Amino acid sequence: MKIATNIALEFDAFSANYTEDMINCVPFYEKLLRSFTKTLPVGFVPQRILDLGCGNGNVTAQLLHAFPESHFELLDASQQMIDLCKNRFLGKSINYHPTFFNEFPFPESEFDLITAGFSIHHCNTEEKKALFKKIYNSLKPNGVFGICDLMIDKNSNEHPKLLEDWKLFVSKNYPDDEKWKWLMEHYNAFDKPDALQNQLLWLQEVGFTSIEPTVYDQYWVYIRAIKP
Repeated sequence: MKIATNIALEFDAFSANYTEDMINCVPFYEKLLRSFTKTLPVGFVPQRILDLGCGNGNVTAQLLHAFPESHFELLDASQQMIDLCKNRFLGKSINYHPTFFNEFPFPESEFDLITAGFSIHHCNTEEKKALFKKIYNSLKPNGVFGICDLMIDKNSNEHPKLLEDWKLFVSKNYPDDEKWKWLMEHYNAFDKPDALQNQLLWLQEVGFTSIEPTVYDQYWVYIRAIKP
């Protein structure tokens, strides 16, 4: 029992550090996180929720607080993150999927709400388009898709200014610049953000309506889209 307790405490500490890093490295992180519940249609109570790229479960935690009776499906390619969520949400009605987006079956008309918090930027342009279509098909009529992310083309003229402002934000929290260097190594190697206007167009093309972006400093964005 003591070993299990120690493991649980280690998970909790890691999860807390992960959240602190997100707050200190991602501008408007907490405001964007709250958008997953604040922007839902009046009276909307989802019974089945899919969280894509769940990480340590910060999006799910917001939704569980608002909808404690809902059933959740959590997906993440990292087994470590899945294990964190399993420990964090013991006893909750949750199924876990340690898999990549393109390996998940996306059952048709299955979910009332699908969310993606800072995860879809790992997909390239064509992967995002295909994923938006799968998400649309997997939602029930009147279902909601919520996504928050950095939305800018790396080749745009505005990208250098974005990096400059972003570095200032991170450096206020981590003055030695080691965190910024690590962040940029990850960003350059793995992140493939696309411009907001392009993503709004792709969502519209697959059939979403009532597509409403909430934008902070032009590039940190939450979008709510509804399947008619």
